[in-house]
Amino acid sequence: MMTRNIVVQGMADQQDADKVSHALREVWGIRKVDVSLDKGEATFTYDENAASFEDFQQAILDCGFEIYTENGKVEESKIDMGKEQAEKG
Repeated sequence: MMTRNIVVQGMADQQDADKVSHALREVWGIRKVDVSLDKGEATFTYDENAASFEDFQQAILDCGFEIYTENGKVEESKIDMGKEQAEKG
């Protein structure tokens, strides 16, 4: 099991936090989700053999929020490019 954290930008109310939580729970391999509106982040535990961290990033991007990791802002196009390169490789 792997536990990761993502800073989610744009969550304004509990409905937004619930939307992020639901999106993460839809990803295969998820075990536990905690979305903190006050902190503006999502912490989740998942089976790394069933899903990748990028799957969870994409789930958040797909529901309309921006995300930040230790390396800075992650944009949807960067995740898509990484998947395309992996498929070609």
